Amino acid sequence: MMLMATATAAVAEQVVVETPGMTMVLNVENGRQPYYEYFGPRLTTRDLQTLPGRRAFGRTDAYPAYGMNATAEAALALRHADGNLSTELVATGVERLKNDGNQVTVIHLKDKVYPLTVDLKFQQYKDVDMIETWAEISSQEKPTVTLTQFASVCLPIRRGDVWVSHLYGSWGNEGQLVCEPLTAGQKIVKNKDGVRNSHTDHAEMMFSLDGRAQELTGDVIGAALCYSGNFQLKVETDDTDYHYFFAGINPDNSEYHLKKGETFTTPRVALTYSQQGLSGASRNFHRWGRKYQLAHGNRERKILLNSWEGVYFDINQQGMDQMMKDIADMGGELFVMDDGWFGEKYPRKTDNCALGDWVVDREKLPEGIEGLLRDARKRGVKFGIWIEPEMTNSVSELYEKHPDWIVKAPKRDAVRGRGGTQLVLDLSNPKVQDFVFGVVDNLMTKYPEIDYIKWDANMPIINHGSQYLDMQNQSHLYIEYHRGLQKVCERVRQKYPDLTIQACASGGGRANWGVLPWFDEFWVSDNTDALQRIYMQWGTSYFFPAIAMASHISAAPNHTVYRTTSLKMRIDVAMSGRLGMEIQPKNMTDEEKALCRQAIKEYKEIRPVVQFGDIYRLVSPFDKRGLASLMYVSEQRDRAVFYWWKTEQWQNEHLPRVKMAGLDPTRMYKVHELDRIDRQPLYCEGKAYSGAFLMNHGLDMPLTHDLDWGKKTNWSSRVLQLTAE
Repeated sequence: MMLMATATAAVAEQVVVETPGMTMVLNVENGRQPYYEYFGPRLTTRDLQTLPGRRAFGRTDAYPAYGMNATAEAALALRHADGNLSTELVATGVERLKNDGNQVTVIHLKDKVYPLTVDLKFQQYKDVDMIETWAEISSQEKPTVTLTQFASVCLPIRRGDVWVSHLYGSWGNEGQLVCEPLTAGQKIVKNKDGVRNSHTDHAEMMFSLDGRAQELTGDVIGAALCYSGNFQLKVETDDTDYHYFFAGINPDNSEYHLKKGETFTTPRVALTYSQQGLSGASRNFHRWGRKYQLAHGNRERKILLNSWEGVYFDINQQGMDQMMKDIADMGGELFVMDDGWFGEKYPRKTDNCALGDWVVDREKLPEGIEGLLRDARKRGVKFGIWIEPEMTNSVSELYEKHPDWIVKAPKRDAVRGRGGTQLVLDLSNPKVQDFVFGVVDNLMTKYPEIDYIKWDANMPIINHGSQYLDMQNQSHLYIEYHRGLQKVCERVRQKYPDLTIQACASGGGRANWGVLPWFDEFWVSDNTDALQRIYMQWGTSYFFPAIAMASHISAAPNHTVYRTTSLKMRIDVAMSGRLGMEIQPKNMTDEEKALCRQAIKEYKEIRPVVQFGDIYRLVSPFDKRGLASLMYVSEQRDRAVFYWWKTEQWQNEHLPRVKMAGLDPTRMYKVHELDRIDRQPLYCEGKAYSGAFLMNHGLDMPLTHDLDWGKKTNWSSRVLQLTAE
């Protein structure tokens, strides 16, 4: 992307960064540290003229450095070449650039004594409410400057009744929501996985400024760090009138040696502001994400069947063909063959061998990928395939040839992961980067009909060490790994721009905006249980749109939690994301296949609304009210899809009526239930209601389904399609 300068700044000025609905104002005076004056809803010209000219209520420095006010938390800390630990940054000017039609404001900072500069950058968007900010740190000192802290942003948030919402979890339990008040001291959310960064915690936060977070009302600041590696989000609350929010690369064991003439660029932080509660902030992230971040964010996603839960490692030619026929018969558009298809010397029959040996196992697939592609054409579906290119096993031909390619602590034995043999390849090494790119390139060169790749990553960096980096720069490993991953992904996208790629990492380990510019979607979790998925997908929707969330119909009992939920419930939950299937169709009854066939047909009708519409979360499962409900509304507000899931089952229970949101109050909306299984239609079926009525009153949902006795279950869910007349 070309950056073109359009103007140079005066010595001192009020710097305004704004989008259609929000304004950020910084005061920049040459020779002083810039500071924030305002961040919130968009201001008028007159309002801008009456903002305070100096710091009114405490310290609001734009990018504080450590050393001259050592008691305060700093965004930047470093050791100069001569050992000095103090840095004092002051403004030297402002520059405005153009980046693909959007403005980038650059505030130039320089240390008063040393030849060290920082460019603080803010990119504003002309059509979405998002501002991205980051820092570029450069040095002319000899020989090196050691960076020990290098946040991307320091944002002051005025104290009051401020609550923070963020996500945490683990394998099989990703995207769990916590909402808590900010109190004195520090709140730190971080990840140190090394490879995947969204299992234990997420690199995003929302700040509700009016007390406990509400979905549809209240002022909210949203922040998302766009980075795929170790991160740290920190909120410092001291004795001033502000909370101080810092976000960036996790500095733990990652001090960076900045050479003379080198520039260190921190990851971007995306900031938004909403006066429409948490859901409003989510809508801002979703619109920005679909348009500017997510690969192919404007392209409908195909409905697929993945082989994993259906057959696990039991891959064979006939079985794959049968699954392709089954998904085609149900109206699906894509079949993905998961793990277990490769390995020559060490056939991949379990998870303890063959990673890195990306050669077809001819015993399982005698006609190879060519035969599978032929069968896919015959069945009228596209074909996709699973790989895990960043990893190897100690039992593999790759490891036998290149033991020096793995991440390993110097002078120590390698720590092995999954299956007792899994190892991480060292992406700081250019030869490893070439190899990982080659995994994709070789497949696509030989089999250009491959439509979809599921890219997995099932192990963290456990033992810190690089056999490629020199001993003085071992602390660069975490950063260089993700620089290497970025280089590989950029090469893949440059050569294969139309390929669909899913980011899977032990389930939802890579649900982050750092990788999504190169990936079309992510696997939310290996846990496909419908009930737990309601919670996981709810939390994940705070920052990521439905089009990016792979959500599959699976078998019961569920393979992770062994819960038996109704097929209707599993369908209705999966239809709230990117619909797919994770099941063995030949084990389904004809009635179950018919229900899935109907669901796939109906999902195709609502797919544009779900994947491109605006989200309104209505009743949270985390509030423990016995149900969860959300809806998607088209941009024109002429179509909507309403979801209602019962999360508990009690005798004599009384659930609240759910009021809808986001509709045009003046229009009439006709109601049609999708995935209907009841003997009689709902009382509202085919009737039209005003948007005002649906938002002020809502529709009562029956607590059970009207079924024959032998078909009754303790699960209940509804999906309603609303169409403006």
